[in-house]
Amino acid sequence: MALMVNDPNTAILPNFRTAEHKAARNQLIANGVADDAQAAELLAMLWTINNNADRECWAEQIEEAARDAEEAQRLAAEEEQEHHQALEEEQEAARKEEQKKNKSKFVPIGNSKVPSVLVVIPSHYAVRKLKAGEYCELYYFTNKGLKDAKKTLLSTEAPRLMLTTNAEGQQTWVNADETRDPKAVVTKDENLSWEHFNEAAPRMITAMKQHGWPEDRHFKITAGDTPSTL
Repeated sequence: MALMVNDPNTAILPNFRTAEHKAARNQLIANGVADDAQAAELLAMLWTINNNADRECWAEQIEEAARDAEEAQRLAAEEEQEHHQALEEEQEAARKEEQKKNKSKFVPIGNSKVPSVLVVIPSHYAVRKLKAGEYCELYYFTNKGLKDAKKTLLSTEAPRLMLTTNAEGQQTWVNADETRDPKAVVTKDENLSWEHFNEAAPRMITAMKQHGWPEDRHFKITAGDTPSTL
């Protein structure tokens, strides 16, 4: 059935008594209708029957159009969902491939807090002394001493081995950077300024704690003594 363009619900019943419809009335009279008035009434009745049928067709047409629109919307939504799912699967495959190629990039990191205390890295010589529980000059924990240690730590030269003798007279091989550089100018503890002492003392106390020194040794430094007097 051809699509209807005009809404039959808005159509107005014509006046079939006018001269415009005289030919139609005469045709009905010729076919046995009694007179002109009955012919006009018959024409009006036929028009109403046809208009009612058109209204039913129009309603079906509207319903069908709504169903088609709903189906088109459903298909579009399904297509969009399939496209979105395909895109997610593609991204997931790319992510897995990236993880496979660059495993170190995706190694999980522990939920640790950012250090709030500045990390102090003294020279290997100072660390060896503290580990052994032996006397170590405060100079190595001053700003200048730490700066000198940084230069050594950043050196690209391979460390050499040297034979040293400990406090008990035992000889052992150690890395050269763990021994005292004879060319280095190290300020003695008693010659440190108060400024340098205040730089070094807290750092040395922290290092002593890290290497398991007894608490009473820490207290003597905070009281103003130096390791040379412990």
